[in-house]
Amino acid sequence: MNKDQIKGTAKDIAGKAQQDMGELTGSKEQQAKGLAKQGEGKIQKGVGDAKESVKDAADKL
Repeated sequence: MNKDQIKGTAKDIAGKAQQDMGELTGSKEQQAKGLAKQGEGKIQKGVGDAKESVKDAADKL
């Protein structure tokens, strides 16, 4: 695992919590912010996954 994978997963989890809190309080703004944070987290984790794949491929050479 690399730092992008870890940070991306953390953002995704934090975004889900923020979205859930927005749903509980009826705040559409917090729900939207939570969804955006989840998207950022998924993208960052994807970048980390790609880096890891490249590293693994390079190690096999």
